[in-house]
Amino acid sequence: MTELVPEGFRVRVATYPLDPVSPTAWYAVTGEAWLRRLPGLLTELLDEWSLSVDGDVRWGVAAVAIPVRSTAGPAVLKVTWPHHEALTEHLGLRQWNGRGAVRLLRADPRRFALLLERLDATTDLRRVPVEEGCGVIGDLLAELRSPALPQMPTLSAYAARQLAKPPPLDVLPRRFVEQARRLAADLTSDPEVDAFLLHTDLHYQNVLRGARQPWLAIDPKPTAGDRAFEVAPALWNRTDELGTGSSVRWNLRRRLEIVCAHAGIDEDRAKAWTIVREYDNATDPAKGPGRTSLAVAVIKAMND
Repeated sequence: MTELVPEGFRVRVATYPLDPVSPTAWYAVTGEAWLRRLPGLLTELLDEWSLSVDGDVRWGVAAVAIPVRSTAGPAVLKVTWPHHEALTEHLGLRQWNGRGAVRLLRADPRRFALLLERLDATTDLRRVPVEEGCGVIGDLLAELRSPALPQMPTLSAYAARQLAKPPPLDVLPRRFVEQARRLAADLTSDPEVDAFLLHTDLHYQNVLRGARQPWLAIDPKPTAGDRAFEVAPALWNRTDELGTGSSVRWNLRRRLEIVCAHAGIDEDRAKAWTIVREYDNATDPAKGPGRTSLAVAVIKAMND
């Protein structure tokens, strides 16, 4: 029988603490405690939803994805370690209803379980030239444009958390810290800051080949916010293709230009939100010390 909880996934998730944003929430559980429940949970879901395993399990940062056969045909059972970014994934996918994103077939939000249409998990945007990939991401962001849902976490709350952090003394140059905090305050003064339903993690690996559309987005981490916030993941992924020296700035700005042109997003706002997001990445201990140098490179490139 296929191993439903791969060892690599166990090793990774076992280190996770309680959700740092909502450690007292009803769903909060350490990775180690959740892993003890997971085999039984998967068995329950397969039985209750009349699913049979139909391939090798894939896994990512916080979820297992099991190819299954259902009464409706091939699908994927996705079960995620409970945390705030996954709490409303089912609502975002239901709102998009397959338009630019993987289609949701069934959900059990209390168990962080989703039944999704089957996409080609072996073919993502890392297989296409980066500029072409940026165009696809921009097109998908345009297709995903949708009004925010009231249940979603908000970008204004995210920015407030960034401003509540004590300014770091030795992680980033002071001018970047001050700039990021100023931009977070300025951007959230816009009354429309929480107006749209966002896919906040649309990078090359989160776009898979589909049957009914050439490319479809997965793993949205949905938020109510400003569409310019969505651009940054296309910049800080595929970093081995950024080059060195002055080409880093040129390539980052070119990616931003392409995504914004295809998505209909203002470039200056995208630059500003990217600086705020990279400030967050650089000051998040979970990202690791190596993340700071990339943050500095991206922030430099976003400044004229």
